[in-house]
Amino acid sequence: MTDDTASAAGQPAQAAPLQPTQAPAAAGATFAVILSLSFCHLLNDMMQSLVPALYPILKENYALDFAQIGLITLAFQCTASLLQPLVGFYTDKRPLPYSLACGMGFTLIGLVLMSRADTYPVILLAAALIGMGSAVFHPEASRVARMASGGRHGLAQSLFQVGGNTGSAVGPLLAAFIIVPRGQESIVWFSAAALVAMVVLVAVGNWYGRNRHLGAPKPRRAVSADGRVALTRARVVSAVLILVALMFSKTVYSASLGSYYTFYLIQKFGVSVQEAQIALFVFLGSIVMGTLAGGWVGDKVGRIPVMWFSILGVLPFTLALPYAGLVPTLVLSVVVGMIMASAFSAIIVYAQDLLPGRVGLVGGIFFGVSFGLGGLGAAALGKIADLTSIDTVYQVCAFLPLFGLLIAFLPKIETRRHA
Repeated sequence: MTDDTASAAGQPAQAAPLQPTQAPAAAGATFAVILSLSFCHLLNDMMQSLVPALYPILKENYALDFAQIGLITLAFQCTASLLQPLVGFYTDKRPLPYSLACGMGFTLIGLVLMSRADTYPVILLAAALIGMGSAVFHPEASRVARMASGGRHGLAQSLFQVGGNTGSAVGPLLAAFIIVPRGQESIVWFSAAALVAMVVLVAVGNWYGRNRHLGAPKPRRAVSADGRVALTRARVVSAVLILVALMFSKTVYSASLGSYYTFYLIQKFGVSVQEAQIALFVFLGSIVMGTLAGGWVGDKVGRIPVMWFSILGVLPFTLALPYAGLVPTLVLSVVVGMIMASAFSAIIVYAQDLLPGRVGLVGGIFFGVSFGLGGLGAAALGKIADLTSIDTVYQVCAFLPLFGLLIAFLPKIETRRHA
């Protein structure tokens, strides 16, 4: 983005001949790479979403309380949170083209173990192994998506993320019609998806190995939108902390819906488990639409306007949701999902522009922060639900979008793009 800014300040008529290969790369083989990554992200997050979809079954079979349910999420997401930045930092210096396929192997092992688990510690171990698979997959796949973007970073990141959101939406639906009727053991059937993903990721690794030069720009300092002022280290660090705070508000609220939405609908409105799973699928489907729209709009109007609308703009709807009836609750959850999801790719691409040359580290930090904060949030919200009620969880979380006010302190490092 900073290179685009510098060229925009000069002579745009002479900029096009300097990049003759970007359009064919984006439209040709590299577009197939992005779609392959999106497909594998779909499979990866579909398998991950089976873990929270199992919660009602595990709670009943093993007499778990809400705090123990939250600890399962914590075990799953903390392994991903702790390892992702380390993976990203390492692969920024030493790319590992076939690490994507290897990481999917951890997910495969975790699924098989989860299907056979008969004690709570084994359930925690299986969840942690699935998290390890995510720790390897997300930062490296995010890097390859940017490599293959042809300069359209927001769109590439959104297409990649849409695959994951679609998988997260499909997972509970499959769980409602396969795992809920057939029990915990049927989760092993989904290990076939991990095998398919490993085959596709080997092919992506072949392309990655041949095109490592696309992902190895020299590190440099981010500059202001006019291209004149280089940001100081302190300014960059403060901006990253603001982005982490924004991710916190978004992820913890998402955790309140992802982990406890089914319980909320069951307890407050008396719906069945399958009906609650379908409602969760509709909510997660709205996230898919919001993510894709956020990346496309961000490429045109900039990341900061998208973040304003996505995080602070969702506040009226989160405040209304705890006091709505069944049908308004379903509608509001869709609106919240669409608006809030549009921020993710904007935050990722803005951070990549803020830390040029550190694509893997950025992917590791922010995907890892997303997992880690979601896990901590799920555990904390579970404790709140045990001490008070599920209703209280949504009343407290309704104010999280106020963190969006911090966007005012982000430096402007991009100018509006025009087709």
